[in-house]
Amino acid sequence: MPLTRLVIQQFRNIQACDIDLSSGFNFLIGPNGSGKTSVLEAIYLLGHGRSFKSSITGRVIKNECQELFVHGRFLNPDQFELPIGINKQRDGSTEVKIGGQSGQKLAQLAQVLPLQLIHPEGFDLLTDGPKQRRAFIDWGVFHSEPAFFEAWGRFKRLNKQRNALLKTATVYRELSYWDQELARLAEQIDGWRRVYVEQISEVAQTLCGEFLPEFEIGLKYYRGWEKDTPYQDILANNFERDQHLGYTFSGPNKADLKIKVNGTPVEDVLSRGQLKLMVCALRVAQGQHLTDLTGKQCIYLIDDFASELDSQRRKRLADCLKSTGAQVFVSSITKSQVADMIESNSKMFHVEHGTIGQG
Repeated sequence: MPLTRLVIQQFRNIQACDIDLSSGFNFLIGPNGSGKTSVLEAIYLLGHGRSFKSSITGRVIKNECQELFVHGRFLNPDQFELPIGINKQRDGSTEVKIGGQSGQKLAQLAQVLPLQLIHPEGFDLLTDGPKQRRAFIDWGVFHSEPAFFEAWGRFKRLNKQRNALLKTATVYRELSYWDQELARLAEQIDGWRRVYVEQISEVAQTLCGEFLPEFEIGLKYYRGWEKDTPYQDILANNFERDQHLGYTFSGPNKADLKIKVNGTPVEDVLSRGQLKLMVCALRVAQGQHLTDLTGKQCIYLIDDFASELDSQRRKRLADCLKSTGAQVFVSSITKSQVADMIESNSKMFHVEHGTIGQG
């Protein structure tokens, strides 16, 4: 479901742009600080309702302006062009339109415009705590299991209520009623996540093997509490510990994806270039799995393509992305760095001082 047109107004240093896009590769070429990343950030905002660089709306609205607009047109699976757009105000209010209908929810943006982002800070997926890897799993479950979004949201709300009750409860009986529903949701969420990791593991390991053939890659899902113990038993047995801590220690909000190379944590083995290749492999694997499962094509956003990659590794990634047939947006300082990606239907955009021109 590629974007065919992109309109950006008052987003960071971009006053206004209106560009027609290729369904294949779209290259954003320009010096650092020119606005290349801002274009990718605007597309990300269109698909997620938020920036990948700042959670504060005021920081992405152009100076002296009160609002920003990002609009696009995308081809749906029936090959009809549909408009999609988001407007954000400095006061934090947001309006989403899909197919000309206002009042749409941010989750609906993500459903119609699945995106994968590969950027210089993407090492977090492999080297930081479990939050990023949990989000990686949940991206896939969100797009494959329609009931997941509501169930996960309800679990987080109930868990917050439980944490508040822990501060006043004197005996476990005061929490047991709430814990029944919390346990039901936890087991359901765990089941969806487990199935997803099982499904994607083969695709991910194959791609990681192509990108890093010198290593053996292993993925293992950890659900957030003891493997063979029902979650309701965990809640009951750990009541005093949770009460002492002031929060629920175990649960699906602690889930993780353990990623190892030759049986060792990735950050202890791989160089920065190898880490980037593995992140690329995992992101592309998610996109491929989404297409196989639903028929939807993922859009890939690649910021600072040449960073950490030598020419051989850049070609390896370029060939992999070409094979997906997906729409790809790539930012780079020079045209020579993306030469291996250029195809007959590619489009080249030159970015300077927030102005985007094709040529």
